[in-house]
Amino acid sequence: MTTAEATALVERLRAEGKTIVFTNGVFDLLHTGHVALLEAARNEGDVLIVGVNADASARRLGKGPDRPVVRETERARLVAALDAVDCVVLFAEDTPLALIRQLKPDVLVKGADYAPDAIVGATEVEGWGGRVVRVPLVQNASSTRLIEKLRGRG
Repeated sequence: MTTAEATALVERLRAEGKTIVFTNGVFDLLHTGHVALLEAARNEGDVLIVGVNADASARRLGKGPDRPVVRETERARLVAALDAVDCVVLFAEDTPLALIRQLKPDVLVKGADYAPDAIVGATEVEGWGGRVVRVPLVQNASSTRLIEKLRGRG
């Protein structure tokens, strides 16, 4: 969905009393860690909206010049196909802060590898009465690790 479409969806669902959950990521080479995060996020509320970094945004994260491996439209489609996910929005900015401010989720979920004070949007979500949840990571599940293994380095 576009940001405008997702905002309209959130407004309608919130009027129905639904709890809106948001998480985000690159989701390059989808793996069990991603699935576990998305399932845990979905368990925090009624509706899960996922922000997916656009290709240019993902490149700026410094994971390497050949990343992401999978194009943004394909990554968004894969994430959207998962049962836990209700809506996917691509974002081109370096962080999802503008999207979080627009959607105003009730719950913001990130992996436990993020320190509480490093979670983009946490201050805003808590400021309007929402919660921030950190989900434990699945050991040895990483897109970077998969790529290294494919290249014979892992």
